[in-house]
Amino acid sequence: MAQDEVSPRAWRSVLERIEADLLEGRLAPGDRLPGERDLAAKLGVGRSSVREALRVLESMGLVRTATGSGPSAGAMIVAAPQGGLATLLRLQLAAQGFPFADVVATRAVLEASVVEALAARAREGEVLDLAEPDSLLAAMAADGLDPDDFLALDARFHLSLAEASGNAVVVAVMAGLRTAIESYAREGAAAVPDWPALVAGLRAEHAAVLDAVRSGDPELARERIRTHITGFYTRTHALGGAPAGADA
Repeated sequence: MAQDEVSPRAWRSVLERIEADLLEGRLAPGDRLPGERDLAAKLGVGRSSVREALRVLESMGLVRTATGSGPSAGAMIVAAPQGGLATLLRLQLAAQGFPFADVVATRAVLEASVVEALAARAREGEVLDLAEPDSLLAAMAADGLDPDDFLALDARFHLSLAEASGNAVVVAVMAGLRTAIESYAREGAAAVPDWPALVAGLRAEHAAVLDAVRSGDPELARERIRTHITGFYTRTHALGGAPAGADA
């Protein structure tokens, strides 16, 4: 996997640049962003980081993207960040200073609601689109993934479940927390003496969450995601994985 695909710094730098242009008026509704290739070259990052930042902005309702060619293709600004949207954009930076225990607790609440809602829809007979979570689960089973690669895919897996739920607010908040989540996960992973064993357990937990969702069991899905999120933090934090300054 290319370095850009797993670098939270690269993805964040794109979001911060577009955010600043929106907040300071250099971009306005109706304006079109440069193409992926041009924007990536301008900001010195890879195209995957540009796509990830645009995905977040689209989930917030700030941009609309269209595939193909011609004047309507690419990303167009459709709204200026005001009120709650501006707050959510700022969350990406502010989250870096949040106590890790608070981030974990918030994740547990948000993601429990996500999988519970998805499982309830499955129970009602809806065919869920879980193609991306499935593909990410397969990618996390690849041999030779280093911790940064695995944890980047892990973060994307959780965000993809939120996107499958269709709740744009939850997606935006989770996207804003993503850098903080990856930060405590990387710090925790560095303290784990048996990384392969931990990875095997995390893969099994991811698969179990998807199984509970597909089987239409909201209560089981909620319990499994909460155990997964809090369990990782508890194990790694107990081993000294939280960086200095993090709350106990």
